[in-house]
Amino acid sequence: MRLGEIAERIGCELEGDPAIEITGVSPIDDAGPGELTFVANQRYRSRLADVKAAAVIVAPGIPVPRGAALRSANPYLAFVKALDLFHRPHVPPPGIDPAASIAPDARLGARATVGPYAVIGEGARIGDDARIDAHVVVYPGVTIGHRFTAFAHVVVREGVTIGDDVKLQSGVVIGGDGFGYTPGDDGRIRAIPQTGTVILEDGVEIGSNTTIDRAAVGATRVRRGTKIDNLVMVAHGCDVGENVFVAAQVGLSGSARVGAGAQLGGQAGVAGHLTIGEGARVGAQAGVPNDVLAGATVLGTPAVDIRTFRRIAAAWLRLPALLRRLREVERKLGLDGDAESEE
Repeated sequence: MRLGEIAERIGCELEGDPAIEITGVSPIDDAGPGELTFVANQRYRSRLADVKAAAVIVAPGIPVPRGAALRSANPYLAFVKALDLFHRPHVPPPGIDPAASIAPDARLGARATVGPYAVIGEGARIGDDARIDAHVVVYPGVTIGHRFTAFAHVVVREGVTIGDDVKLQSGVVIGGDGFGYTPGDDGRIRAIPQTGTVILEDGVEIGSNTTIDRAAVGATRVRRGTKIDNLVMVAHGCDVGENVFVAAQVGLSGSARVGAGAQLGGQAGVAGHLTIGEGARVGAQAGVPNDVLAGATVLGTPAVDIRTFRRIAAAWLRLPALLRRLREVERKLGLDGDAESEE
């Protein structure tokens, strides 16, 4: 593809020869002649001097010593658009594989692709342009919208509702039983029936081996446009708002609420029945024991406001020096013995 066409299609201002042939896109350290790269982070500006790419996507005002430049106020987004131009994802052959098992009363929309050993249960309803890969299991009574994608070994349990343009990566389980138990009169642990369901709204994408449990009553809900990474656990009765980002290995305990536009960093844990406010940010590995206000940023375990966390972190780094000073003061006051005895 010629550079001029790329600039027009991704909305960049071109500085250089529009006839340059571009064969692909690569990160700045790997890009070679004929390829397109980008610099969005200021830390990588120094690498522009040695770049071998034919062209670089950069912000206005940043000098490009070698090659052509595509100027964009958002270089990273422009690079993503360029990736879309060159990416050719694997597309399975259309049609229904003879090894698939589809219940007689299940309904598939137009142009469905169903792989070998996929199972679609009684009464399931799936919209147009579905892609259902090998070994996917859709239980009875499931309702799914248009342009559904389920990669190999996805499981969608009975009675789940899924909207349009939903994508489930391999190993996802939607609608498994929630973790609900209570001691019985005889002292034995009794399972609480998980009678509810899961609702995934339009545009939701779920990463590999993530589990979203059905509610004990009512519904566990993931709202429109939310993106959830790999190995995430969403417990029964949770409500995850619109356009939320959830990074890998996050755990949401039962009935947690996450407001629209919130972001949860990797391995963060949220206690049950809490509310994460709209637009809040929870840092990686944070342990959240209390509600988080809308727009707040919290870090640490227990999670605290980012300004408090920074003061705590700075003090923690000074603890060895403070301990040495304390011992010197104790020595001068003749308290060495008392300190040793307390230790």
